[in-house]
Amino acid sequence: MATKRYDKDYKVQAVKLINEVGMTKAVKELGVSASTMRGWVNAAKQGMLDLGEGAYTPQNAMSLAEEIQSLRKQNKELIKANKRLQEENEILADATAFFAASRRKSERTSD
Repeated sequence: MATKRYDKDYKVQAVKLINEVGMTKAVKELGVSASTMRGWVNAAKQGMLDLGEGAYTPQNAMSLAEEIQSLRKQNKELIKANKRLQEENEILADATAFFAASRRKSERTSD
């Protein structure tokens, strides 16, 4: 028997329905096997199926403190990456100036 393929939007809507009415009712309503739908729920929990905005319930949402901590960590990492990239750009600018001056010097001596 051929396996039926479901598109991403269908899976997202199914997971949202499961979150609203529960697995048993969603399985009956959609006619999709419970094991398939459990796979979609697990994919959503692992971040492999993006449910979009407004899909998080109070049970699976981060607390304000956790979100602030996560944002601070992300901000710290971005500041660190930005500083590293600025340093790399400065090095590249210096190297470009050095090689440009060196090239001009060699062009003058070859004339």
